[in-house]
Amino acid sequence: MTNEPAPSPVLTVRGISKSYPGTTALRGIDLEVRPGEVIALLGENGAGKSTLSGIIAGAIQPSTGTMTWQGRPYSPATPRDAITRGIGMIHQEMRLLPDLTVAENVAVGRWPTRAGFLSGKTMLRQAQEQLRKVGFTGRMNQPVRELSVAGQQQVEIAKALMLDAALLILDEPTAALGETETSALLECIRSLRAQGVSFVYVSHRLAEIAQIADRVVVLRDGEKVAEHDSGGIAPDMLVREMVGRSVDRLFPEFDPPRDEVVLSVEGISDRAGRFEDISLTVRAGEVFGIAGIVGAGRTELVRSIASLEPLRCGEIRIDGVPLPSNDPIAAKAVGVALIPEDRKRQGVILSDTIEDNIALPNLAAITRYGFVTPSGVTRFARKAAARFGIKGDIGDPVATLSGGNQQKVVLSKWLSSDPKVIILDEPTRGIDVGARASIYEIISELAQQGKAIIVVSSDLEEVLGLAHRIMVLAQGRNQGIMEAAEATADRVMAYATQ
Repeated sequence: MTNEPAPSPVLTVRGISKSYPGTTALRGIDLEVRPGEVIALLGENGAGKSTLSGIIAGAIQPSTGTMTWQGRPYSPATPRDAITRGIGMIHQEMRLLPDLTVAENVAVGRWPTRAGFLSGKTMLRQAQEQLRKVGFTGRMNQPVRELSVAGQQQVEIAKALMLDAALLILDEPTAALGETETSALLECIRSLRAQGVSFVYVSHRLAEIAQIADRVVVLRDGEKVAEHDSGGIAPDMLVREMVGRSVDRLFPEFDPPRDEVVLSVEGISDRAGRFEDISLTVRAGEVFGIAGIVGAGRTELVRSIASLEPLRCGEIRIDGVPLPSNDPIAAKAVGVALIPEDRKRQGVILSDTIEDNIALPNLAAITRYGFVTPSGVTRFARKAAARFGIKGDIGDPVATLSGGNQQKVVLSKWLSSDPKVIILDEPTRGIDVGARASIYEIISELAQQGKAIIVVSSDLEEVLGLAHRIMVLAQGRNQGIMEAAEATADRVMAYATQ
């Protein structure tokens, strides 16, 4: 019996390089994508994945090299050129129109008309069809700005599916999704793959790669360093190829927490009804994990604990002292710090420098005799940047940093005030393996210092690897709190879907 020849590639990339003043982002990349194939593109932040994806999608022009699409020369000048040829890209950073509804965002660029007028019924039906594929359960007429980050990501994916593309480039599509939504997306990809749609799949979640990838391409420092004909490659090998070294243990060891209760939450309910009757305690040196599917109320809960949202009832105490509701200044004053889930919109000012971002919430510590001096800001920022391992000159705009370094800027600006309670909402979303290990070490150090830490994550492996105890939310209610020794992925998911 003879093996059938492999189908001709729909996309070929030959010798693609991209240089910017003072740096080379890509060097001589070759790549082939065949019909109905999922290629995983791996690498640390800054390895060149986004640059290569942008070139294929027409958003970036290469310095050298050629491409073909379906056997013909292909050199898109704009993303519109790529879309008209059947190539779409779903960006990690959402590009939605916040004041339009969910259905309208999905339909943008593909407005269904009847007799020259927009057909609202057709638009709703088409939007529901695509959103169902990715597990979206929200309202079609809801403005996108009211959705969670995960909900917005689902809309972004559904919008791309409306293109009827032959090749979809997915840049960290599940970074904001929980296990249930991720499973729905992977099933959608399998269905489209069976119909001949090809995918370039960029992700830092190696477990997903094993489930969905037909081939794996690894980039490091702008070069292709490895290619595998299967997604089932040992994670340790992929990590070594991505970072150029062995990451022996992703999750550090944690000492048992102390007896002292730092944070006490008693029977709190959200004024908007997004969570009900939540009670928990976090001790000094404890990492308390919060898990649950998208829409369970995790982010709303921790924002309320940080006094950013009003409560209907209940009480929050720090070291036994009641914390006022909806008063973030008071919360900061008593030592509560929240690292938000959306670092670009809520965590940093992208156009400002590293040092200005770090200094902004710490002006009281920098002020001398009523004045803030540039030299004082610089000294403070340099010390914080060194402590948290931020790469780059402190005078650089935060927008120029990788995702991992941007997250370290967020950590440094809030942790430099030495808070007692640290809440991390999706602390490693969209961050590569090397940067994740670094942030986990920071969390371990904070626990050793006796901080009370809450970690909210859609990545079950992360919650299980970090937390001493895990609370599972479902539909805004506490379904149970488990010790780390009794917590498993199956058990957490069973509670989360009750």
